[in-house]
Amino acid sequence: MQRQAIHILIAVVAGLVTLGLVMLYSTSAFAQESHGDPHAFIKKQTMWLCIGVAAAAVLAMVDYNLLVRFWRPVFGISVVLLILCFIPPFGQRINGSSRWINAGFTNFQPSELAKLAAILFLAHWVSVKGTAVQSLREGFLMPMAVLSLLLVPILLEVDMGNTALIGATALVVLFCAGLALRWFSTLVVAGLGGILFLGTQVDERQGRLLAFMNPEKYRLCEGLQQWQALIAFGSGGVDGLGLGEGRQKMLYLPYAHTDFIFPMIGEECGMYITLLTVFGFLVVCICGCMVAVEAKDRSGFALAIGAVFLITIQAMVNIGVTTSLLPNKGMPLPFISYGGSNLVLCLSLVGLLINIHRQGRQPSSSLAPTILRPATEAPA
Repeated sequence: MQRQAIHILIAVVAGLVTLGLVMLYSTSAFAQESHGDPHAFIKKQTMWLCIGVAAAAVLAMVDYNLLVRFWRPVFGISVVLLILCFIPPFGQRINGSSRWINAGFTNFQPSELAKLAAILFLAHWVSVKGTAVQSLREGFLMPMAVLSLLLVPILLEVDMGNTALIGATALVVLFCAGLALRWFSTLVVAGLGGILFLGTQVDERQGRLLAFMNPEKYRLCEGLQQWQALIAFGSGGVDGLGLGEGRQKMLYLPYAHTDFIFPMIGEECGMYITLLTVFGFLVVCICGCMVAVEAKDRSGFALAIGAVFLITIQAMVNIGVTTSLLPNKGMPLPFISYGGSNLVLCLSLVGLLINIHRQGRQPSSSLAPTILRPATEAPA
């Protein structure tokens, strides 16, 4: 099964990307930003898909240890690009957030490159520090201090979602690499408390929290998207209304082609395809973890864990938001939602997983006995 894990992962990703193109073709024609061209978004997404496949092919062939050794340039470029988001005319402020850079023909989101930079740094850190990551200082405080160079600008963009995503992924990587369980559990609780505190300090986020707790009361304002998403799931039922027959995309559900494309799958394709989509992301997570366990070294293990959980956690948040299990947070569904920067990143992460699998296929290279949870915990 482990030998076939990467092939299953590639097949599932191909299926998710195909589903995304089909649903984007069905929903994007009604988006206000299409400016009368029903094929505007599908054309751009196809272009980004080609770029993403090319990036995945390159990352699948280049030795990942070489990439890890050159984490500093990638990290530095990411920091510079994040700063440029706040400097006109480079930065583009959209819907109250400064998350984009004008690349001429389209907008680019530097936080996506920052995710790659973060896992490259973590792979280097885990490889260099070895078992020292069991302690609080080497296993959390020091690496997070470095990552704060990425996290602070992203947070100032008013992008709590990607800030939390990178932070949560980093915590998972460090835990899998050896961070003591007592520190991990404490940090998880502290992180959730910090997110809740920040959410109550920003008026827009506070409104989303209130809408999450009482969606019907706020169904015409902050809770509009989630309320319309639930209507989409309900109207689709078990069998769905059929491709192209959905009604919520007709300007009832804002951003039906981006962050809220999952309810459109439910409305047009029904419960079976909706559950199959969720199962697809579960398969991606399981196969990615199998690739990580078979990695030939600690850096490959950390890089694979970081890659698979960047995809998995993002999918969990999107599905949780669109089904009203989590407060509203704008985050695309990997491989499916419209968004070039995120699609290229996700395909690049798949390329890294292929790379790690390709170099770790020898039976003697398995890290299962040496890199997973230690028998005893080291003192802080």
